[in-house]
Amino acid sequence: MSKQFFGQIGRIKPECIETYCRLHEVDIYTEQWAGIRQLIFDCNIRNYNIFIEGDVVFGYYEYVGDDYEADMKKMADDPLNKEWWACTRPCFTKYNADSKEAFYSDMRQIFHLDG
Repeated sequence: MSKQFFGQIGRIKPECIETYCRLHEVDIYTEQWAGIRQLIFDCNIRNYNIFIEGDVVFGYYEYVGDDYEADMKKMADDPLNKEWWACTRPCFTKYNADSKEAFYSDMRQIFHLDG
């Protein structure tokens, strides 16, 4: 198992910024969504952070598992996560004209320094 690092960028619809922030600053810590935090951990994601500046969101996480595709499928197939994405994904618009979908786009890592 080798750690992989992921940076993702996305753009939030201006009218959804408040909702998206509330979902991640408040709602994710409620009992209703506790399973999402556990699912993220169970899918071998660590040190997950989301940052926002204006309508741009940046996500960073470390993957510590052995089968990224299987873990991402597990996450996508989870019924509670489907509910969570039904709340969060409509908040996105395409980051730019080249974006494949209105959600996070994976960024290319060009530097890493362990501390």
